[in-house]
Amino acid sequence: MYNLPHYKEKDHAVIVEYMKEHPFTTLMGVDAEQKPVATQIPVLFAEKDGHLYLRGHIMKGNDHHKAFESNPNVMALFTGPSTFVSASWYENKLQGGTWNYMTVQAKGDISFMPEEGLLHLLDDLTTHFENDPASPSLYKNLPEEYISRLKKAIIGIEVKITSIEHVFKLSQNREQKSFENIIEKLQNSNADAQAIAKEMQKRKDQFFPA
Repeated sequence: MYNLPHYKEKDHAVIVEYMKEHPFTTLMGVDAEQKPVATQIPVLFAEKDGHLYLRGHIMKGNDHHKAFESNPNVMALFTGPSTFVSASWYENKLQGGTWNYMTVQAKGDISFMPEEGLLHLLDDLTTHFENDPASPSLYKNLPEEYISRLKKAIIGIEVKITSIEHVFKLSQNREQKSFENIIEKLQNSNADAQAIAKEMQKRKDQFFPA
């Protein structure tokens, strides 16, 4: 990780909120032969006894399932929009450009749910992401035959988070005039660039207090 102090968010709650806003995580681990594995899944968040947990499900019998069985140490990567920042937008233009982005790496221990836990998870997942009490795709509305087939193919997981690292790289190392010019340029670019500009603008007073 690009671990420099000026790219750090001081408020832990802001970091956790960022994770919740980007729940489609890349879950990574290492198998018994020390080969890396990764799978991308949506996750739900829970807090128990002062610890943050991630809940989701993966396919049974796949490389990631076997790897997580042999080695419970995993990392969940949370990312969002990112964008190129041209050095031509700086006051001092004779230097390299860079990339602005926000990312969180959450490390922890994975465990597998019993079947009952998986069924509760499916109920929670459909309720949360459908976000519509009338949706026909809520768990409670799915045919029993479909659920029976589904639970044979997937397994519920829970990750107890043991550490969280992050980088919120938003040009906070630049002087104010360059910072403001970067925002202006990004606001006139694509959707990712505009999203980063919004995050920069939101933190402007924090980075450059009066």
